[in-house]
Amino acid sequence: MRPALALDALPSWNDGAAKQAIIAFVARVTAEGGPEFVKPEDRIAVFDNDGTLWTEWPAYSQLFFALDRVKALAPKHPQWRKKQPFKAALENDFKTLAAGGEKTALRLVTATHAGNTPQEFQATVAQWLATAIHPFFKRRYDELVYQPMLELLSYLRANGFKTYIVSGGGSEFIRAFAERVYGVPPDMVIGSTIVTKFVVKDGEPMLLREPRVNFIDDKAGKPVGINEYLGRRPIAAFGNSDGDFEMLQWTTAGKGARFGLIVHHDDAQREAAYDRKSAVGRLNRGLDEAQSRGWIVVSMKNDWKRVFPKPGL
Repeated sequence: MRPALALDALPSWNDGAAKQAIIAFVARVTAEGGPEFVKPEDRIAVFDNDGTLWTEWPAYSQLFFALDRVKALAPKHPQWRKKQPFKAALENDFKTLAAGGEKTALRLVTATHAGNTPQEFQATVAQWLATAIHPFFKRRYDELVYQPMLELLSYLRANGFKTYIVSGGGSEFIRAFAERVYGVPPDMVIGSTIVTKFVVKDGEPMLLREPRVNFIDDKAGKPVGINEYLGRRPIAAFGNSDGDFEMLQWTTAGKGARFGLIVHHDDAQREAAYDRKSAVGRLNRGLDEAQSRGWIVVSMKNDWKRVFPKPGL
């Protein structure tokens, strides 16, 4: 049985080993009566978000959102003008922010993402996405998704796969746009979370987000998060950094047909070139071990005809 739309579903992929491997895998697991046939309910594919489905360079989009939120909320927090890392955020002091690493980013996120309901927060994110422009690419953030990966998501779903996003980014942040941009509904997004509590306010039951970390869905946390939310092991995993290593490792260690793919950012002309020494999306161990583990390494430069959708699409 030929996979649905095998010849036409991936038009932004060059006809090379990576595209052929994807189509061959889908053909094997969808061939009824074949030795590697997988029932539709077990056709689960998990995708990282930052650097896999949309750009993460030169900084994660959610961090840019947090920086804008610091500026928007600053009038209510006058102490931020003298307190780091908020002072650096208000002054666009990216050197200080970068030196603080993940701890600084986490402080900014927890301080600017809490004190609201999930619905209120998602509405704030949606409003930001509708107007914010990426400082380097000069396009809206939700236009900086990877066209070949959008096609891959659709191709897998056309062949009976359930596609989940498994990201170190915040669940509610991604849920604000995942269905519209990726075709992935909110209940199929697994990400990092902050503490959320049930309260009754003025007689109305609601959920309130607190400025405390609940779960970090990164590295070894990704298989844990998948198991807790899904109760099934995926048969295909797609990532781009060593933060996705354990997800790829766990997924491809299962029995039967398995597929692992790493997006390698090696296209400095159309996007960015980075891997082993990058401050974001570092890819070191994954490059070293991909071949021995049977994972496909996709070259953005050589395997993709285009990176981003055409403007206005």
